[in-house]
Amino acid sequence: MRRLFLLTGAVVLVDTMFFAALTPLLPEYTQELGLSKASAGVLAASYPLGVLFAGIPSGIAAARLGVRPTVLAGLALMATTTLAFGFGDSIVLLDVARFAQGVGSSFAWTGALAWLIGLAPPGRRGELIGSVMAAAIAGALLGPVLGGAATVVGTEVAFGGVAALTLGLAAWAWATPAGAPGERQPARLVLAALRDRSVLFGAWFVALPALLFGTLGVLAPLRLDELGLAAVLIGATFLTAAAFEAVLSPLMGRLSDRRGRRLPLRAGLTGSMLVAATLPWLGQRWLLAGFVVLAGIAFGSFWAPALSQLSDLAEARGLDHAYGFALVNIAWAPGQALGAAGGGALADASADAVPYVLLAGVCALTLALMRREPVPA
Repeated sequence: MRRLFLLTGAVVLVDTMFFAALTPLLPEYTQELGLSKASAGVLAASYPLGVLFAGIPSGIAAARLGVRPTVLAGLALMATTTLAFGFGDSIVLLDVARFAQGVGSSFAWTGALAWLIGLAPPGRRGELIGSVMAAAIAGALLGPVLGGAATVVGTEVAFGGVAALTLGLAAWAWATPAGAPGERQPARLVLAALRDRSVLFGAWFVALPALLFGTLGVLAPLRLDELGLAAVLIGATFLTAAAFEAVLSPLMGRLSDRRGRRLPLRAGLTGSMLVAATLPWLGQRWLLAGFVVLAGIAFGSFWAPALSQLSDLAEARGLDHAYGFALVNIAWAPGQALGAAGGGALADASADAVPYVLLAGVCALTLALMRREPVPA
């Protein structure tokens, strides 16, 4: 179990490292390629759109072919597309590479998490998922550092190194024993689960933080750049936010195991509502940077209880763990894509305050709906 946990943590760390590396690079790409906020949002959204595209296929692959082949396929695609992104010099190539990297990520995450949770005791699920998310957040910690380094040594060298590291993980996964696939389940069970009201509401708690992070990841670095903060310091801001998230995530997972999923979800909604409502009115760069850190803490508090809750709901309906994590991808990807592309487009058409205030309102509405909807305690 320990070896498998370390492998799963390494897979999500490397993946999120590349994903988060775009943050400090976004102002540079915007200037070099002449991108609007909307176009920058599309670049940021290409990755989660790839995750969404591969959400159900990755679940089918893991359930029918096995978790290890699914992880290997995802890592191979991630390595190839990370290298392509490093050498990309046009927005079309960058968008396509990010989309394909999202496809690979979906296969790697679904396979690795289903592999781990399939062997985990139910009473420790939240803690394990929280610890894996801490590894993912550690990748988000290193991502801005990688992006900052890419501005110095070049994207070819920086992302080429990530691609080589990904191939090393594939070799590790190849050498790790895995059980045979379980009884085949038809893919229509996933679609049937998505028609269940409680599953949909559970999926919303995965989609909402993705929506919040997607918007923050586009608007915050561009605003910090406008206020005169250097790319390295923008990266350091997100690095600090991710550091706090990494510490918080296992604690929230353990809390959700012991006190139920509802308590940490309520806390995350309240904090996210207050921070999102404050962000657009800050005009001093260091104050804004401080609130970006607070936003990372508030938005990130959702992950462990939300993923655990959705896994619980899937298992209660007899779904294979791979299909359960396919639901996670299906929930996360639209939120991240809409937050990045939609938040950027809406800010372009109006002002940054509009998407932020709308998101604060969505958090308030979700908090009110928790009193009526069937959210597990």
